[in-house]
Amino acid sequence: MADKHNNVNHIETDVLVVGGGAAGMFAAISATRNGAKVLLIDKNVVGRGGATIMAQMTCASALGEEEPDSPDQHLIDTLEAGRGLCNEKLSALLCENSPERIRELEDWKVQWVRQENGKIRQVIAPGHSRRRCVYVDFLRTGAAIAAALRNQISRNDAIRKLSNVSLTDLVTHDGEILGAVGFEVSTATPVTIQSSAVILCLGGMTKMFRRTTAPNNIAGEGLGLALRAGAKIVDIEFLQFYPNGHMAPRMVGLDPTTWEPTRVKLGGRLLNGRGEEFLNNYGENSGEKYDTARDTLTHAMYKEVKSGRGSPHGGVFLSFQHIEQTALENALGPALEIFHRNNIDLTKQAVEVYPIAHYQMGGIEVNTDMETGVPGLYAAGEIAGGANGANRLSGNALPEAMVFGERAGEAATKFAAKRSKRRWNKTSAGHHVELIKGILGKDVGEGYSPASLYGDLKELMWTKVGMFRNEKDLSEANTKIRAMRLNELQNLVVSSETIHNMSLVEWFELRNGLLAAEALTLAALNRRESRGAHQRDDFPETLDNYQLSQKIMLEDGKLVSSLMEVPT
Repeated sequence: MADKHNNVNHIETDVLVVGGGAAGMFAAISATRNGAKVLLIDKNVVGRGGATIMAQMTCASALGEEEPDSPDQHLIDTLEAGRGLCNEKLSALLCENSPERIRELEDWKVQWVRQENGKIRQVIAPGHSRRRCVYVDFLRTGAAIAAALRNQISRNDAIRKLSNVSLTDLVTHDGEILGAVGFEVSTATPVTIQSSAVILCLGGMTKMFRRTTAPNNIAGEGLGLALRAGAKIVDIEFLQFYPNGHMAPRMVGLDPTTWEPTRVKLGGRLLNGRGEEFLNNYGENSGEKYDTARDTLTHAMYKEVKSGRGSPHGGVFLSFQHIEQTALENALGPALEIFHRNNIDLTKQAVEVYPIAHYQMGGIEVNTDMETGVPGLYAAGEIAGGANGANRLSGNALPEAMVFGERAGEAATKFAAKRSKRRWNKTSAGHHVELIKGILGKDVGEGYSPASLYGDLKELMWTKVGMFRNEKDLSEANTKIRAMRLNELQNLVVSSETIHNMSLVEWFELRNGLLAAEALTLAALNRRESRGAHQRDDFPETLDNYQLSQKIMLEDGKLVSSLMEVPT
């Protein structure tokens, strides 16, 4: 149902799914399988925003079609990569259910690459002990999955899709979820949504960093929404940096993550600024073998650059010059033409790469039904913490999104069916609506804009809370981010324009995203060791007494941290 009262659109649904990537689309499909009516919303276009569509190469799944494999072995590799901090039940859920999701996508016309014998081809990826990873081709696996899921939801009359809606708050009463409040990006009209259950599938927070692989809507706001509603977040200090992020020369038409799948397929060589292979200096194999975990590779690159052995633009070289032209053409196909248009000849020159913010391992604390501890609130995909521990195993992101999305949709629908219809609490929603109206046109005139504060935050996170951290930088960042959240945000100038007002969108992104950024910084400050993707220059050792999960919650406007035993 939809109506308008005082320029507010009101919608009622059984289950609200927030975020239109793989996790969100799978959650919506799963909810309708179990009898729910679903509203699926996205700040961009449903099925075309988020990180899924940008994912390039592989999905990890123990199909055993290339060599003997099992979910148990996949779990062993996942736990090893997680450096002792994986929630084993969540990791097992991912590994055990990935094959079913991969087979289902095949039924939905995702064309996994095949071997000559007709079986699905599976390749090795860093950290895996088996050839386990499936793909469509080396640059568009995520896009193919997103297309298949869009096709499924377009045929499902029980799913209502609503694009260009920015969520600002979750509505609660007596500690339970009643729905949510947001606004239409195209008109700035507030939207209230009454829902028996809400599933957050809003991804991580890598937009907060100056160099990132993420699309522009992965802004950490889902984490802030959850904290405000009473949920906890876990192990948020662990943010993965994608080692082979493009730096130079200038490249138009391809994603900055292009080089990792290219290196997988062809065996590119990493060289420092002196032209020397360097991975062997960090206990790893150099040359064409592709088995170095991402946290280890990031560490090696960082140390080479810091030691003065970087490339001209501050990275390292990735070279394919040892590979024959015909092999390049067979492997890269049409992508080779894009390289040529950018004046990149891989037979004659190396490219420069350097780690780039990529994936949030920590997130909202959930159980195996994706429940957050707040009745009626669920989370799935990158925003859900626990399965990956301190470092995500390559290829686990897309299966995690699909497996957790499917489980969240089922569990949320069962909760909604048992829940008596609660009267929509206009009082609980009203102050959220008034906030939207109050921020629109706030302090119109000259002054600091949300975009300017975003720029400051990105630089701060990159320089002070990046790949390698220390007490001084983290303390300074934590103080500054808190000042941004409590003081500077309130003084920003927001346009009164109602048509696609990006200053309004960015203000609310910052309101929730700054909570996430502060939580990450606080967690990194409190973890006085180096483990997985969290590396401290001042505490370089991995310590047994820190083999604990760190949980953060919001109490009276202040973030509070505690260390707890890792769930098993």
